[in-house]
Amino acid sequence: MFRRTFWFTAGAAAGVWATTKVNRKIKQLTPESLAAQAADKAIETGHKLKDFALDVREGMVRREAELGGALGLEAPVDQDLPVQRHYAVEAPEPAAHPDTYRKLPYKSNNRNEDH
Repeated sequence: MFRRTFWFTAGAAAGVWATTKVNRKIKQLTPESLAAQAADKAIETGHKLKDFALDVREGMVRREAELGGALGLEAPVDQDLPVQRHYAVEAPEPAAHPDTYRKLPYKSNNRNEDH
């Protein structure tokens, strides 16, 4: 009698466990759940890319400072020498709209383009 009761209880528990496991997996595979998982992964990837870009920028600034020190670009300027002029790629223009972006001047040396 105890054997039958034991195996009946063990079978019922295994059935409940398997049913619960299958229902959880089915809920994970619904379109809404898959979309939420994809959105979470996209946000996580965006944060990783942002951190990578910030690390690259920090390394760039550090290396530029090292090169500037090695080349003497940050040394005190001798007053007898003429002033060095740094030409900007683009003159700053007053922004008409705050949503407009600056554009670099376009000068093409391509002789094959249509005129």
